[in-house]
Amino acid sequence: MIPEDILRGRKADHIRIALSPDSQHPYNFWDDIRFIHNPIPEADLEEIDLEVEVLGRRLSAPVIIGCMTGGFEGGRRINEVLAEVASELGLGMCVGSQRAALEDPSLRGTFSVVADYDIPLRIANIGGPQLAMGKVGPEQARQLVDMIDGHALAVHLNYAQEVVQPEGETRARGLMSALRRLVEEADFPIIVKETGCGIDGVTAKKLSKMGVAAVDVGGAGGTSFTAIEAVRAREAGNDLKALVGESFADWGIPAPLSVYLSSRYLDTIASGGIRNGVDVARALALGAEAASMARAFLLRAVKGKEETLTFARSVVEELRAVVFLTGNSTLEDLDEDEIVVLGRTKEWFEAMDEEWW
Repeated sequence: MIPEDILRGRKADHIRIALSPDSQHPYNFWDDIRFIHNPIPEADLEEIDLEVEVLGRRLSAPVIIGCMTGGFEGGRRINEVLAEVASELGLGMCVGSQRAALEDPSLRGTFSVVADYDIPLRIANIGGPQLAMGKVGPEQARQLVDMIDGHALAVHLNYAQEVVQPEGETRARGLMSALRRLVEEADFPIIVKETGCGIDGVTAKKLSKMGVAAVDVGGAGGTSFTAIEAVRAREAGNDLKALVGESFADWGIPAPLSVYLSSRYLDTIASGGIRNGVDVARALALGAEAASMARAFLLRAVKGKEETLTFARSVVEELRAVVFLTGNSTLEDLDEDEIVVLGRTKEWFEAMDEEWW
C-alpha cells in the first residue's frame, strides 16, 4: 500500500499518475533489441567487473537512478529512499526538477536530503524553459548544484509536456544561446536531457560542438509525460488539453534509436522505458555509457527501502549475467555486433532519413 500523503496534493500529481499504467507509452522499444546467446562463456560470472566512470565519477555499475521528484514532503521521502540505495550500491542519482526550490527556499530540504548520503554521482536538475525565459543562468545553476552537493547539472527538455500542460511554458526562443552561456561559465558538467521524446543525431552533434558533457536521451518507450498531462487535464475538466495530450501520447524517437544516434557524437546516458538490467545491457550495446531508470525505481521507492534495494541489486546482477551469457568478460565488450534489432525499432532504423543521423 502506498502511503496516502505521498499521493496527496498538486505537486504529487506526476508521481501518482506515473505509478499508473496510463502513464506509459503504448510500445516499449527495448523489447526489440535482442542479444545473441553464447553457450560457452569466456569468463567466470564472478570475475565480471561492472565498475565504470561516468562524468568523471566512479560508479559500481553503469546505472543511474533517474530524476523523479522533490518539492513536497512525499517527494522528500522518496528521494531519501533512493539516495540511501544509491549510496549503498554505488549508483548515480538525479533529483527531480528543482525549480520549486528556487522559487520557495522552504522546499530545498526535499532535494538536499540526497546530500546526506555518499552517492558517487549526484545530478541536479532544471528545465530548459527556465533558461530560455532568463529565470535561470549560471548563478542560479550553481545554487542548484550546491543544493544537493552535486557533481553535474541536467537541463531537461520537456516541450512536448509543456504543450499539453494548461500552465505550460512554451518559450523556446533563446534556449540555445542560454545553454551555450551556461556551458561556457559553469565549472561542472552540463547534461542535456529529454523527457520521453528522444534526441536525434543532428541535435546531439550541435550539443557536442557547444561543449555539453553528455546527453540523457529520454527516448520514447517508457513514461509519456504527454499522457500524464492528458490524465491531469481530464481530471481537471480541461477536455481541450486532454485531447491534445492523448494525441501526443506516443510522440517521440524510440529510446534505442536515440541512444545509437546520440552516442556517435558525445557521451550518452540511455533512458526511456528501461526496466531492468537486460535493458541496461541493451543500451550499453548500442553505445551508451550508462542507463538511467526512473519509473522502475519509483514503483519500489514508494513501498520503502528494502524493496528498492532488492530491485537495484537485481538490475546489477542481470547486467552482469548478460555480459556473461554473451561470452564477454567486460562491459566494454558489449557492442552492436551482438544484438539483433527487430520489430518497430528495426522499421525506425531503416526508415529514418540519414540527415537526422
